[in-house]
Amino acid sequence: MKRFAALFNAIDQSNKTTVKVEALAAYFSDANEDDKLWTIALFSGRRPKRAVTTTRLREWGAEAAGIPLWLFEEAYPIVGDLAETIALVLPANTTTSDLTLSHWINALRALSDVEEPARKTFVLDAWQQLGGTERFLFNKLITGGFRVGISQKLMTRALSKATGKPEPELAHRLMGNWHPDDISWHALIEAEDASADASRPYPFYLAYALEDGPESLDNPDDWRAEWKWDGIRGQLILRDGAYYVWSRGEELMTDRFPELARAIDHIPPGTVLDGELLVWQAEADHPSSFNALQPRIGRKTVPKKLLSEAPVVLHAYDLLEWQGKDMRDTPFGERRALLENALHNLPGDVPVRLSPQLRFDSWSALGDYRDAAREVQAEGVMLKRADSPYLAGRKKGDWWKWKLDPLTIDAVMIYAQAGSGRRANLFTDFTFAVWNGNDLVPFTKAYSGLTDAEFKSITAWVRKNTLQRFGPVRQVTPHHVFEIAFEGIQASSRHKSGVALRFPRMSRWRKDKPLQEANTLADLNEMLRIYG
Repeated sequence: MKRFAALFNAIDQSNKTTVKVEALAAYFSDANEDDKLWTIALFSGRRPKRAVTTTRLREWGAEAAGIPLWLFEEAYPIVGDLAETIALVLPANTTTSDLTLSHWINALRALSDVEEPARKTFVLDAWQQLGGTERFLFNKLITGGFRVGISQKLMTRALSKATGKPEPELAHRLMGNWHPDDISWHALIEAEDASADASRPYPFYLAYALEDGPESLDNPDDWRAEWKWDGIRGQLILRDGAYYVWSRGEELMTDRFPELARAIDHIPPGTVLDGELLVWQAEADHPSSFNALQPRIGRKTVPKKLLSEAPVVLHAYDLLEWQGKDMRDTPFGERRALLENALHNLPGDVPVRLSPQLRFDSWSALGDYRDAAREVQAEGVMLKRADSPYLAGRKKGDWWKWKLDPLTIDAVMIYAQAGSGRRANLFTDFTFAVWNGNDLVPFTKAYSGLTDAEFKSITAWVRKNTLQRFGPVRQVTPHHVFEIAFEGIQASSRHKSGVALRFPRMSRWRKDKPLQEANTLADLNEMLRIYG
């Protein structure tokens, strides 16, 4: 645990990528294999389940610190993190421990099989053995809330430095539904057949946002364009007579899209498609809004009624594997030609479509496509260099997304709530309203888009202008107008306003605009009519 705590400190206390890579590489070179495997798991979001409720932890923490629970509860929102609050209020540890990270994780997982008094004894004893960062990390592990900002790119770079294996190979090895319970360090990182798992996806290639238009990309003839769909990015994997569906967030979603099983009979095994999962309106020949796809996302099983109401199609735009061969180093133009051949003459009941390419001979012609994107329920256009390989992660140069400018509306802030973590002392989460006659109707929440200085300024104002408190939420005097940017709008029976926004955020604090000039519910409904 001491070694892991030292690694955490090195990563947490530096903004330099080289420092983080060196620290990780040194750790992966020298730590024991179980600890290395769990470190990769933790840094990639594979956390142990919560062993003790947060209610009990707060009670035990206050008891061990010798302070009343009310005082602990007052300190908690100021610190903004339960694990850190406990680590700060506890007295110094009376003993030390040389036990490993994997030992503590396994011990915590075993707590689910013991009664609460034994759990309490174990936790209190651990707090006496662990101090400083070790205690903080133990608390993070026990709450199941361990999150560290380590990208896969940084992880694979460090692993490559420690093992000598190529970064693309390591990125591929780390994909999939593995867990330290069912794989070893050797099998995951070192074994020659580590990619033999039939369900293993490839790392996704991500595009950079094109802010100022494509004119700087030189000759339009070198590029291919397609719609940027507003769905779920996914890979359809066909291997060994089975199919698997992976989201970009490395979530196995096969059971949520049973209709894709029909692809097994018409697309040869050893095929991996990259594309967009969309609810498709066959009559209109374009996708429904993302709102129509949401009921499919949160379900492990899909009833027949929902399959009928929200039929999903994979719009494929890349071919990552063909006849069992990794095609990622093949230029995009050639991959696209193979993809067109693979999907040629598919029966109509197979829910896989070839995502169309947009023909253009000038950047202005491509701009015309972009301007019309909302008419086909797209977010803009994608640009891919014809000779580009399929890389891992976000690489600048060959793939770009040229999105539509967001929709905007001016709204009044009516509620405020403090953030968490480093923003625990700031009000950062706000509820906004528009006018409906003489009333303000809440319609969305937003918590991003302002600078730190603006958050500090609005926090000072909230504290002086609170009308009522509802737990952590404060009702404030209607006064400030903010421009809210968003990507889409849908009808919603769950919201008082009757609408729901997609990706709302604060784009401007309209200090120049008086309260009475904020937009109205009628304005929102007009936007819903046009863009919904």
